[in-house]
Amino acid sequence: MSGPKSKTALIVRNLEEEVVRELRIRAARHGRSTEAEHRAILREALLPEERKPSLKELLLAMPDVLEDADFERTPDYGRDIDL
Repeated sequence: MSGPKSKTALIVRNLEEEVVRELRIRAARHGRSTEAEHRAILREALLPEERKPSLKELLLAMPDVLEDADFERTPDYGRDIDL
């Protein structure tokens, strides 16, 4: 039986101003503090939830319910114009 997970502080020093600025911008875009954004970035990078399916896998998983004829279009030759 394991106990509660402990929280540990992490201090990052000597970051370029550009990195800090981009972190602040990204945090604002997501509506959270820079510290919360930093935590989210670390979680995403180090603890991925599960592999996301590729586009090919998503397309292959779609049910085959229509025929090619269902997607046919009549040719559109535009309209006549006088030049």
